[in-house]
Amino acid sequence: MSRYSIVSLARNALNYHKGWEEAWRSPEPQPEYDVVIIGAGGHGLATAYYLAKEQGVTNVAVLEKGWLGGGNTGRNTTIIRSNYLQPESIALYELARSLYETLSQELNFNIMFSPRGLLNLCLTEHEVRVFRRIVEANRIAGLDVRFLDAAQVKQKVPIINNSRAARYPLLGALYQPRGGTARHDAVAWGYARAADALGVDIIQNCAVTGIERRRDAVSAVETVKGKIKTKKVAVVAAGHTSVVMDMAGVRMPIESVALQAFVSEPVKPMLDVVVMAGAVHGYVSQSDKGELVIGGGADAYNNYSQRGSPPALEHTAAALLELFPCFSRMRMLRQWGGIVDMSPDRSPIMSETDVKGLYVNCGWGTGGFKAIPGSGFVFADTIANERPHPIAEPFGINRFAAGRIVDESTAAAVAH
Repeated sequence: MSRYSIVSLARNALNYHKGWEEAWRSPEPQPEYDVVIIGAGGHGLATAYYLAKEQGVTNVAVLEKGWLGGGNTGRNTTIIRSNYLQPESIALYELARSLYETLSQELNFNIMFSPRGLLNLCLTEHEVRVFRRIVEANRIAGLDVRFLDAAQVKQKVPIINNSRAARYPLLGALYQPRGGTARHDAVAWGYARAADALGVDIIQNCAVTGIERRRDAVSAVETVKGKIKTKKVAVVAAGHTSVVMDMAGVRMPIESVALQAFVSEPVKPMLDVVVMAGAVHGYVSQSDKGELVIGGGADAYNNYSQRGSPPALEHTAAALLELFPCFSRMRMLRQWGGIVDMSPDRSPIMSETDVKGLYVNCGWGTGGFKAIPGSGFVFADTIANERPHPIAEPFGINRFAAGRIVDESTAAAVAH
């Protein structure tokens, strides 16, 4: 760092950053927009960015009831992978993973993407059979996904318990070398700054209170900052999607539950891959700060809580201690919860609706972060061209009535 940079940084720190240019504007809403996106999380911001960049639609407002990225985008465990089972899912998640590879360069914002590799552990014979099937499905799709035996897993993760006397003996793992993590806040900030630079209005603290319909088409949204006219509304509100869609009279086939996670105190580097274990409901990675980022299964009952509960934390900690006994003396640093939206087949919904001009993007469960770039890209194309993008087409809302489900209940692992 140059002497000028150091002096400039010190000067701005002492004057509380007065005079620093904002990363994005804080405009008041205009009376009318071509598209209004409800939800300024990763998916909503990515949709706005690709609408402007790829589709040339810049008269766009992104409405957020709280602060940008304050929902699930800032409350997840940042895992990125594409090793799903169904070809429809593989196409969607691999598009997202591949976009993550160059996203820092595209947005000119460091999202701290780390393709460190990801292991889905096999702890039962059933998982061995299922994961071998997933490996073949991924190879057919052209992905680099491999099956490792227990010895190869131990070589990659020396601290793992591979004793044959373990409660859940290690039998192998599904390995995706280019899976990994990214900085969740940075993804939201990068998309927000880039979308703002293209003319998109991001309006925070602007809760939506109603969606106006005329002749079976949307005509406006009501907000705490007044009415905004529009002919296209895209609802991207994660766990609150069913509440928002109810304002337009559309019932959604999703349920909302809490998912909890926590981080340990920072320690020296000890885990350089992401490890997931569906059989015991636990997954872990180590952040750049040295914290162990830990999560487990979603709550078993519907709720909108963003707080933790001791039983869920105890269950997740117990699962991981079976696999990593060396974690037993570590202290928990902090804990949080997020509201996730689960669809019946554990696959997302990216779709037009029976209400003209009303679009919805939801049902990502606990795997929404990994899909942000791909989701935004294909959803923007769907909205702009008023027909499903080919990758989004299998994930229409009417697939449940037609029986064309995309079942990912197994490959979704811990609910990812």
